[in-house]
Amino acid sequence: MEAIREGIVRPEGADLTCITLRSGRDVFDRMVGGSEFDVAELSASEFISLTGQGDRRFVALPVFPSRVFRHGYIFINTRAGIRTAKDLEGKRVGLPLYTQTAALWLRGHLAHQFGVDLSTIRWVQGAVEEGGTHGKPHAPALLRPVTIEQNSTGLPLATLLGRAEIDALIGSRRPEILGRDPSVARLFPNYRALERELYETRKIFPIMHLVVIRRELHERHRWLATSLYKAFVESKRRALARLRYAGSLAAMLPWLQSDIEEIDAVFGGDAWPYGVEPNRPTLEALLQYMA
Repeated sequence: MEAIREGIVRPEGADLTCITLRSGRDVFDRMVGGSEFDVAELSASEFISLTGQGDRRFVALPVFPSRVFRHGYIFINTRAGIRTAKDLEGKRVGLPLYTQTAALWLRGHLAHQFGVDLSTIRWVQGAVEEGGTHGKPHAPALLRPVTIEQNSTGLPLATLLGRAEIDALIGSRRPEILGRDPSVARLFPNYRALERELYETRKIFPIMHLVVIRRELHERHRWLATSLYKAFVESKRRALARLRYAGSLAAMLPWLQSDIEEIDAVFGGDAWPYGVEPNRPTLEALLQYMA
C-alpha cells in the first residue's frame, strides 16, 4: 500500500487523502461505527457478518492488505497439562474478541484440522497487553450460545496466562510475555511447517482484512471500484519488485532473498494474490469457519 499512501500510484479519476491510524481496530471501529471514510481497510469477518445480517453499507474489493498464517498464535501455560490441540478441550482460553478474524481462523484450524470440540472451551475475552476490552467492535449477535466471559480482573490476558488463571491464549499477536516467562510457550513449536502444509494441501493462506467502499459512493461512481482495484494491484506490483531487489534489502530480514526463493517455490511467484478466484479456497474456508 506504500506507493498509494505516498502518492506514487494514483487511482485514475480520484484524489485520495490517506489516513494511517494506530491500529486496524481503530479503523474498523470508526468505519463500522460511523462510516467515517469513503474507502477503508476492514476486518474480513466483520464485513462478511455485517453483510450476512443485511447491513449493506459497504462494497468489498478483493484486495487483501493483511494476511497471516495463524498456527504460531496459540500460546499455552506449560503447567496446564496441554500437550496437544485436543488438550484445549475443557480449558479456559483467552482471546481479544471472539468474533476477531484471527480468532475465527484459529478456531477453524483447531476444529477442522485437529478435531477439537470447541463447545467444551470456556472463552475469556479481553485485551491482551492491557486491562479492559479490545477496541469497541460492532460485532453482530452470535447465532448459537457460546460460553464467553469478559475479563473483569483489570489485568491483561497475557498476565492471566502467566499466572495460569487462563490455560491458553489465541489471537492476532504474540504476547510480550512469551520468551520472558518460562511457563508460557507456543502450542505448536513447529508452526511454520504446519502452516506450509496447510497451504500445500488446501491452498489456504488466511486473509485478515479486505478493502471496502461506502456503497452510496460506489453506486454514484461505478467506475471507482475498478480504478481503485487497478491502483492497489499496481502498488502491490511495485512492493514486490522492491522486495525482490537484492542490491539492498527492503526489510531488516538477513535471509530475505533466501526466504523469497522458498516463497516462490511454495506459492508460485505470488504469495499475496488479489482477486476472487486465486483466493477462493481461503475465502470459502473463512466462510465455513464462521458458519
